[in-house]
Amino acid sequence: MKLGVVFPQTEIGADPGGVREFAQAVQELGYDHLLAYDHVLGADVSDRADWSGPYTSEHQFHELFVLFGYLAAIVPGLELVAGVLVLPQRQTALAAKQAAEIDILTGGNFRLGVGLGWNFVEFEALGENFHDRGKRSEEQIGVMRRLWTEPVVDFDGRWHRIPHAGINPLPVQRPIPIWIGGSAEAAVERTARLADGFFPQRPIDGDWPKTFELFRGWVEAAGRDPEQIGIEWRIDVSSGTPDDWRAEVEERKQLGATHFSLATMRGGLDVDGHIARIQEAREALA
Repeated sequence: MKLGVVFPQTEIGADPGGVREFAQAVQELGYDHLLAYDHVLGADVSDRADWSGPYTSEHQFHELFVLFGYLAAIVPGLELVAGVLVLPQRQTALAAKQAAEIDILTGGNFRLGVGLGWNFVEFEALGENFHDRGKRSEEQIGVMRRLWTEPVVDFDGRWHRIPHAGINPLPVQRPIPIWIGGSAEAAVERTARLADGFFPQRPIDGDWPKTFELFRGWVEAAGRDPEQIGIEWRIDVSSGTPDDWRAEVEERKQLGATHFSLATMRGGLDVDGHIARIQEAREALA
């Protein structure tokens, strides 16, 4: 079992000292990885009565790739995980280049989790189409894997044209592992076909056993081995007791979880409080 921590994006603050202190605590406590969420822009919802998203312009997010470049220097050896990067709102070649650089700076201790995103405001501001993001993301994944493994790529697809060009230097991992986070049936099926790992979000029809039965069926239909695809579950340790956390870990392991990330956000904690909670959780789940 691999055990990591969710970087508390919305509560860590803008002081780089707090970022450093938290990341170093994660490493010193013996966690395997540090996972971070992604958003570029938050929407002002003062005149959006129908807004249903969990984050707004009031929520702070450090930019993922820049953050990871900083963390690679201050916590060498700790695996960094994007969980998840909103891939279709980004230029594919640039995201591939940035991911390759993080992989180099971490010595190959990097996993790129990707997802489709839900914040249409971000897509509009970044100049990308919100409505074709699912199919487009599939082509993006294929393009990125080629850019990570071939010095020169010639590609002419539906959304991408690369005329005999490549990124240099190439990453340590060729290709970088791509994990997918999603909850819609199409997203879970896409994960089964294309991903190296899965971040479960919400179950299909509210039923986790059914979700994983479908997932494994789609994996096998794609000619792949379900045992070769990692599953990382997020465990909320912002509340509850160590017994609650242990029980949830055991329940999720029965569904096939191979990795866990512990989330302390939404517990009203400051930096010291987040560190104290991940220490408590580490001791409970050791």
